[in-house]
Amino acid sequence: MTTSTGWFYWAALSACFAALTAIFAKIGIRDVDSDFATLLRTVMIVFVLAPFVWFAGKWSNPFDLAPKSLLFLVLSAFATGASWVCYFRALQMGDAAKVAPVDKFSLVLVAIFAYAFLGERPSERDWLGIALVALGVLVLAFKR
Repeated sequence: MTTSTGWFYWAALSACFAALTAIFAKIGIRDVDSDFATLLRTVMIVFVLAPFVWFAGKWSNPFDLAPKSLLFLVLSAFATGASWVCYFRALQMGDAAKVAPVDKFSLVLVAIFAYAFLGERPSERDWLGIALVALGVLVLAFKR
């Protein structure tokens, strides 16, 4: 396992925080409209991240970014927003232990999209793991 750039530890922390997100959100949306909950969550993220970026000295003018970078970051934001709206609705209707794994089917889609659009070439072993994730999602999503 290659961890020379530290990506693995950040990804593992991301997974831990994503798991907590599902649990906290499931509890928090019990008596709240899921769309409003998504908005509140987004606003809170801005209030947390803006001071962090500012005090870390990482703020820069977004209009100084290359147009292509800005375009794809905006598209990423739209995709994130759509994902969160769908995720919170699913959480409101279903069990967190079932919704979260289906949401993580994105891992399979990322591999396919990265292959098609970014030229990434996962190994046979990688594709086996991706297929097992897909199979796991199917097992969790469909009951007899």
